Amino acid sequence: QVQLVESGGGSVQAGGSLRLSCAASGYTYCMGWFRQGPGKEREWVASIYTRSGSTYYADSVKGRLTISQDNAGNTVYLQMNSLKPEDTAMYYCVANWGVDSCRFRPNTWGQGTQVTVSS
Repeated sequence: QVQLVESGGGSVQAGGSLRLSCAASGYTYCMGWFRQGPGKEREWVASIYTRSGSTYYADSVKGRLTISQDNAGNTVYLQMNSLKPEDTAMYYCVANWGVDSCRFRPNTWGQGTQVTVSS
């Protein structure tokens, strides 16, 4: 089973940037990110299909967050720019090593990395 290791969270002021990383221990069909803010439901943020490089985003983050991968497709990144206090959340890396969607049926989750944006 694939394991995911996240890094890169931290605290930043509004308008700042952070980059999250997620390394997978093996093959993945897709990888992505979810987040859960304080008192909020967990929400999907972005996904990337590792073979094609196709990317998808939640409307709330389009234009500010960018998902990408390394050449091997084993590590994905989430570049977060123009951060807002409402981006404060625990960010979880997800993957699917079958053929299902990372947005709707991820079958592997990382442990999460905290992002805090202060106003």
